[in-house]
Amino acid sequence: MRYPEGGGLTAKDRARREAVRLRAAEMFAQDVSQAEVARRLRVPAMSASR
Repeated sequence: MRYPEGGGLTAKDRARREAVRLRAAEMFAQDVSQAEVARRLRVPAMSASR
C-alpha cells in the first residue's frame, strides 16, 4: 500500500519530523557519532543515518 504525499502524516507530524532531521544534521556537522545522534534524538540508529 502506498501512502499519499507526506507518508500519511499530518502537517504537524511532518514539521516535527523535519525539525528532528535538521537537529540531526547540526549534530553530524559537529562530528557527533551516529550512535550518539540516535541516542539524543531517541530514534533508531538506522534512522539517524538516513
